[in-house]
Amino acid sequence: QVQLVESGGGLVQPGGSLRLSCVASGSSFSTNLMGWYRQAPGKRELVATITSGGSTTYADSVKGRFAISRDNAKRTVYLQMSSLKPEDTAVYYCNVLPVTRFSSWGQGTQVTVSS
Repeated sequence: QVQLVESGGGLVQPGGSLRLSCVASGSSFSTNLMGWYRQAPGKRELVATITSGGSTTYADSVKGRFAISRDNAKRTVYLQMSSLKPEDTAVYYCNVLPVTRFSSWGQGTQVTVSS
């Protein structure tokens, strides 16, 4: 069972940047497809994914503004967020993909974009 610890969230003004980190333990991290989700009231969205080889995908809502990366040696996946908008406000989670009803989740990290 994988354990996930997200960090790096905070309060930022519109147009600002944040870098989120997610440290994974308890599984073969380097071979896993990883993703960042965000949870706003009533809505969960998969915003970015990254394969073991570094190929990435993005939701249309964040394309061109967010960048996902990983460091397999550190068992860490990152989400660099730029040009942040108020609608990016959410709790951000990472996880091994695909997520099932048996997946465990970390505590998430709150991102608030507000002036």
